Parts: sequence; C-alpha cells; structure tokens
Amino acid sequence: MKETVGFIGVGVMGKSMAQHIMDDGYQVLVYTRTKSKADDLLANGATWKDSVGELASEADIVITMIGYPRDVEDVYFSEDGLLAHMKKGATLIDMTTSKPSLAKKIAAAAKEKAGSALDAPVSGGDVGARNKKLVIMIGGDQEAYERCLPLFETMGENIQYLGEAGNGQHTKMCNQIAVAASMIGAAEAMGYAKEAGLDQEKVLKSISTGAGGSWTLQNLAPRMLNEDFAPGFYVKHFIKDMEIAIEESEQMEEGLPGVELVKSLYDKLLEQGEENSGTQSIYKLWQN
Repeated sequence: MKETVGFIGVGVMGKSMAQHIMDDGYQVLVYTRTKSKADDLLANGATWKDSVGELASEADIVITMIGYPRDVEDVYFSEDGLLAHMKKGATLIDMTTSKPSLAKKIAAAAKEKAGSALDAPVSGGDVGARNKKLVIMIGGDQEAYERCLPLFETMGENIQYLGEAGNGQHTKMCNQIAVAASMIGAAEAMGYAKEAGLDQEKVLKSISTGAGGSWTLQNLAPRMLNEDFAPGFYVKHFIKDMEIAIEESEQMEEGLPGVELVKSLYDKLLEQGEENSGTQSIYKLWQN
C-alpha cells in the first residue's frame, strides 16, 4: 500500500501536481480555501477534507503549494495547522516558494513532533506541472528526501537534493534571480524587434536556439507575441519571490541590482492592475 498524501493548495500548478500523484496510485486528500478549485480532483477520486488539521491527522505525507510566506506560516503553525495535528512519523513538504528561514523553522518544529519536513520549491510553471517536468529543489532531512523521492518523481524530472533545511529555498532564489534577467531580456528583445520593423516570429526563431536562448524565450516569448497573458505563474507571486531574494541578499550583505531593476518594472505592472496576469505580461511595458 502506498502512503496517503495530503495536498493543500490546488491552483495553477498544484492541481496538475496532485493529479499526477493520484495517477501514480496514491490516495490523495485535498484541502484548499476555495473548494471549487478541487472539483476536478474530487471527481477523479481525491478525498476532500474540511480543514488543514483534519487532513494532517490522516496523511502520511503532506504537500503544501500555496501563495505567500504568511500563508505558509498560518497553515503550518496555527492552532488547526499541520504541526499541531501531524501524524507521528509524517513528512511535511512545502513546495511553495518561501523564505529559507521559515523552512528551517518548520523543519525544527516537525522534528520536535517526531516527524520531518522538506522545503521543495519548484520551477517550470503551469507547463512543467502539466507535463511532469518540474525542476524540484529540495532541502531538509536526507532520510525524508529518500522516502519521498518516488513521490517527487511523479511531478518532476530534474530533482535535486541540496542538503540541510532552507537550501531548497535558497536554490529557488538563485533560479528566480536568473529568471528575472531572462524575463526582461525576452521582453526587451521582442520590443526592440517590433520597433525595428522586423518579423518578431522570425526573430524569435533565430535567437531562441543561439547564445541568447533560454526557457523564457522558448516558452513565454511566444505567449508575449500572441498577447496571451494568462498566468502560468502570477505577477504577484514573482514580485513576492524577488522581494524574498532581495531580503535574503541584504542579510548576506550582497546586492542584487539586476533583480531590483526587474522588480521595479513588475511593480509598474502591479500598479496597472496586472497582479493576476502571467509573468510574460512584462511585455506590455513595451507595447505602449
């Protein structure tokens, strides 16, 4: 019998991730603040739980994929939270992009409850989640990682164990720093091509496999040109990630001037009401 998995947060990415776990034969318990978001999963055999505490008391492994560090703090540490109700020996996996310091706090608290915790943020957006090709960056107890590796393999293909608690989140910050540069690069390149009177599609085809090629050019630049700004990853969440990276770098007495520049551009999008658009909507700044 495979272990029972609880899944909290079934949004743009979490819904696909939970479905893949179900498809691999795990019993999946689901809780999310808006129950209707779980309708498809429930129709496919997932079991609804009315609270975080109820889910935690029944699951051997719990995965959280939620929005902000404050949400993570609440789900894990509230009176009806995961840590108060987790089964002895259970493993808690936070796949939210959150603060490394919070990941360490969760790991220490889980150990006190005779359980374990992993921080396992992901990269790949909605496409990676749907296609089981997420990058998964994992910090925490190595024994828990080895126990959960088959579960991670249902969701991703580049799975890396980085060591102690918090290291998964630190690695995700490295990823987001690199993504920030690629997002502004793709938007500026496509904007430049337009102003130069070039065929943007041909330009994209020319540069996407050269030295300037990137995941962003291959996956998000086509959406820019098609004016498809639906979220694979929300603007508001990317801003949150950049804020965490800047805060962490300040604590290390390092600067991130590039990230600060990109964040200032996304802040403009936020002011324009684009918080729930996809990150590729940065291109709108070059459409005007």
